[in-house]
Amino acid sequence: MYSVIALAKNPCEEMYATVAVTLNRDEMERRRLEAAQDLLKGITQARVARKFGVSRTTASRWYRALDGESLERLRKRKAPGRPSRLSSSQRAEIAEMFAAGPRAFGFETDRWTTARLAQAIETRFGIRYDPDHVGRLMHRLGLRRKPAPPPQDAQPLQPVAAPVAVEMRL
Repeated sequence: MYSVIALAKNPCEEMYATVAVTLNRDEMERRRLEAAQDLLKGITQARVARKFGVSRTTASRWYRALDGESLERLRKRKAPGRPSRLSSSQRAEIAEMFAAGPRAFGFETDRWTTARLAQAIETRFGIRYDPDHVGRLMHRLGLRRKPAPPPQDAQPLQPVAAPVAVEMRL
């Protein structure tokens, strides 16, 4: 359920390893509330941290949030930040624009750049975005992937010696 896998053969031993797992907001809230129940039962912060795969600092923060309060302080809140200027249907349309290719929007080559997509978004929706933000938007929409890491057996690049000038006298 969570990111903790018990490695100990003896259940009394407290050896754990964590595996990186990305949780959505609902799963994080559920984890906090379950941890709060354990903290309210008197289980130590360190043990709660190990059980739920979080740092002791996080478990301590959860414990402090419970101090004199109910579980409400550990419930999820509305995400902070500015609301998107694009609707969900406009974001879906951007994915369609991307699939149609840059030539469909008057560009001479078949390669999207963040500046080109920003220009196409402004033309289509009248919303101006900085190319850096368009890169984040592309990533969020699954249109941009991080480059693959080099294979494990790849040889490191060897430095190339600079040419040396040689003076010859005749």
